[in-house]
Amino acid sequence: MWDWESIDADRETQDKMIFKSNEDLLKDRQDTENFETTTSIMQDEVEATVFRIYQVTRQLQELEGKLPILARSNHIFYLKTSLTHLSQSYECLDSSRPWLCYWILHALQILGETLDDEDYSHIAGFLAKCQSPEGGFGGGPGQRPHLAPTYAAVNALCTIGTPEAYKTIDRQGLRRFLKSLRDQDGAFSMHVGGEVDIRGVYCAVSVARLTNVYSSEMFRNTAEWIARCQTWEGGFGGCPGMEAHGGYTFCGLAALLLLESAKLCDISSLLRWTVNRQMRLEGGFQGRTNKLVDGCYSFWQGGTFPLLHSILSELGFKSDHWLYDQEALQKYLLVCCQHPSGGLLDKPDKPRDVYHTCYALSGLSVAQNSPSPLVIGKREVNSVDIVHPVYNLVQTSAAAALIYFNELTIPD
Repeated sequence: MWDWESIDADRETQDKMIFKSNEDLLKDRQDTENFETTTSIMQDEVEATVFRIYQVTRQLQELEGKLPILARSNHIFYLKTSLTHLSQSYECLDSSRPWLCYWILHALQILGETLDDEDYSHIAGFLAKCQSPEGGFGGGPGQRPHLAPTYAAVNALCTIGTPEAYKTIDRQGLRRFLKSLRDQDGAFSMHVGGEVDIRGVYCAVSVARLTNVYSSEMFRNTAEWIARCQTWEGGFGGCPGMEAHGGYTFCGLAALLLLESAKLCDISSLLRWTVNRQMRLEGGFQGRTNKLVDGCYSFWQGGTFPLLHSILSELGFKSDHWLYDQEALQKYLLVCCQHPSGGLLDKPDKPRDVYHTCYALSGLSVAQNSPSPLVIGKREVNSVDIVHPVYNLVQTSAAAALIYFNELTIPD
């Protein structure tokens, strides 16, 4: 399940990096309050698996001075292979093909890997076929435009970052498409006549800002609609009245920041809810209250903390690190979520896939790159590139895209 490397660490480093004792891990088990449920049984099973893995981890470090490493070359091989060869299990994602491009390209870039210009051109050409004459991108060639693959396609093209990739985006059509999805209350449908939820708002404002087709009129009342999605727990639901969820919470807060309206949400209750989503024994994040740990929430939950940090900094709060246990998350990802043949997982005993590979690596990047960087293990082995937490693009790609598109005029 993991890779290891012997290190020549001094005693101080080994003491600092050592994993929890069995006794301390056992103290972190869930408290069922003597009331067993289906959920508590599932949680016990996950904790037992992770506990055994951490036991071995501790023994290897104590006896041989070994620390977990990022199996970078294995992940790169897996991702590159996935560009052209996917298993039958991906058939259900035929309407999400721009997402496959984005997940793979973004994960490769986080790992510091680039493709040949010819490969980038081929991918940009494919994404061009997914673009609708109506504006926006569909899930595949000839499919109706939809906000989710539009976000994925724009991010994939910005990750490629060539003039050809940038020019692939029909900005006038994109602006027209976004305007067609706006409801009077400020919410956005995912497609014409489609469902309305907070993902649509985030996808819309993210691509609008990134490609410089944004206008305040297009997003009139949108921030107020997002604020209504914050729940009594503190996180954000998909729409007003829904349960708080990690993915929706990221989308809501990131969108509010892009709209320069973060003051509309209750920051203290949001922070309380978010910090309580990190699992005590596992170290990874759950997506909702009373759910299991999942590697993808390393970004959907973990990526919320840089956003909260920027808001709190404006209020005078000072900290060199995010407000969660960054070491614990990195240990979970490196020890429990790496497939030996490449790719990352939801949790131990789950299959690998490019979705979890992308968001686990994005979460790893956030965990490593707080204002004062914190990388467990050998820095030169485990460090990954910095991601922009609002767009979930590598920082250099986000900056280059913003510079390029902001030099262009906003289309009519």
